[in-house]
Amino acid sequence: MRINEITDALEQLAPPAFQEAYDNTGLLTGNSGWDCRGVLVSLDATEEIVQEAIDRDCNLIVAHHPILFSGLKKLTGKNYLEKAIILAIKADIAIYAIHTNLDNVLNGVNGRIARQMGLEHTRILQPKEGMLRKLVTYVPQGYLDQVRNALFAAGGGHIGNYSECSFSAPGTGTFRGGENTNPFDGTPGIRQESPEFKLELVYPLPMERAILKALRNSHPYEEIAVDLLPLGNRHDGIGSGIWGELPVAMAETSFLEWLKGIFRVPVIRHTKLLNRPVKRVAVCGGAGSFLISNAIGINADAYITADMKYHQFFDADSRLLLADPGHFETEQFTIDLLHEYLAEKFPTFAVFKTGQSTNPVNYYT
Repeated sequence: MRINEITDALEQLAPPAFQEAYDNTGLLTGNSGWDCRGVLVSLDATEEIVQEAIDRDCNLIVAHHPILFSGLKKLTGKNYLEKAIILAIKADIAIYAIHTNLDNVLNGVNGRIARQMGLEHTRILQPKEGMLRKLVTYVPQGYLDQVRNALFAAGGGHIGNYSECSFSAPGTGTFRGGENTNPFDGTPGIRQESPEFKLELVYPLPMERAILKALRNSHPYEEIAVDLLPLGNRHDGIGSGIWGELPVAMAETSFLEWLKGIFRVPVIRHTKLLNRPVKRVAVCGGAGSFLISNAIGINADAYITADMKYHQFFDADSRLLLADPGHFETEQFTIDLLHEYLAEKFPTFAVFKTGQSTNPVNYYT
């Protein structure tokens, strides 16, 4: 098993193209061509986690948070970041980060939080725009199903909860092959008219390479006419945060007490109680203050996120209950998510969850 086989599987779950512009996901240390002896899954890649990987004979760490966000000018071991990098390089440990790209998929970080909370009818809180493309091509009679099915199999044709969506219309195409051509129909040098179908379907931008490969492999023409058009439509399966509904409404105090158990914390910071039941809930693991207005916009009764500053609590504006269990606490289930995903993909391979907590925040109660 090579490291790139594992990282390829991770990028099927959360394509790197889904990451935010400021982020730094992917392979941060090591070589994708190395043989992989074992995988250690963690939230962070600290020096202690690297040492745990060494002790467990794992030469790949899959971490949610990137240990490297920007360029390093020196490696002298003066801080936790440099110490971790030095140890990883000395021990030939590869570190792979899967951060905001995992935040931005429906079954990623926030989807796992929603699952832990038992939220139903979940959907993205802030869907992304600019992530969809439309493919338009022209297919000769008798080959429409072959090409269309290949594009569906490559990930095209999804609109919301519907799959295998496309449009086709008959027409007439013309072409004249030049020297050294081998046209599918007709004779080189003579203009040919052929009955064709115009085929259209949408696909997510990160799947473009696979879509074009499927088109080339399934289409009978020597030269394929294809248009790739950017769309302004939102992609409802990609974006920030998630919202859904509790099976049964809860009183606010009962809800907060329940959250303490879900997130395993002794205390939760929150805005003032509004004396109304909690049914519709929005969540965002990690720092999610930027989604407060979105949570208000979908009439959420409560919004669960972390890293809230003093003045950001005012943004709730008595319109919802804002609760902050902590950054690590909201993202801790990511370890289980990644471990379960990799263990299912590679059932006979050594995949471990870290035995350590990398939470730098402690509570004195």
